[in-house]
Amino acid sequence: MWPLYFYFMSVNEMSTVPLTKFGAELLKQELHNLKTKERPDVINAIAEARAQGDLSENAEYDAAKERQSFIEGRIAELEGKLSAAQIIDPATLDAEGRVVFGATVRLEDLETEQKVSYQIVGDDEADIKLSKVSISSPIARALIGKYAGDVVGVQAPAGVREYEVLDVLYI
Repeated sequence: MWPLYFYFMSVNEMSTVPLTKFGAELLKQELHNLKTKERPDVINAIAEARAQGDLSENAEYDAAKERQSFIEGRIAELEGKLSAAQIIDPATLDAEGRVVFGATVRLEDLETEQKVSYQIVGDDEADIKLSKVSISSPIARALIGKYAGDVVGVQAPAGVREYEVLDVLYI
């Protein structure tokens, strides 16, 4: 019988990973870079460190092996995410004005009247500087399923903030 933690880990790893088309391309580019540049570079660094002799006190060898471990782990992680990816092209969505994954949502803070715009993306794509919020963030969870004109309350560190959904775009 498998340990219980193994079952849950395996089930979780098999679930689909939502990615926008753009986010999937970014992950593919990173994977390509790791396989074609970073991996060969670290293999050469290990070979050079080995040529220096005694490996027991060779800091360059230890650093290269550690870097190789990181690169191989990241390659495995990216391959897993891409193989389980559910790639969504926001431009092809037709959610009838509803906020869904991949949608760009224009909001107005009802207290400050400040207008903001966010695209709801996968965890790996989230970047607040680019106005991309993770599907698992409090604001995205509050927005999913809403329509233009709806008011949503979002739990923020300073308390609940209320936003009006001004527009939902699929771009």
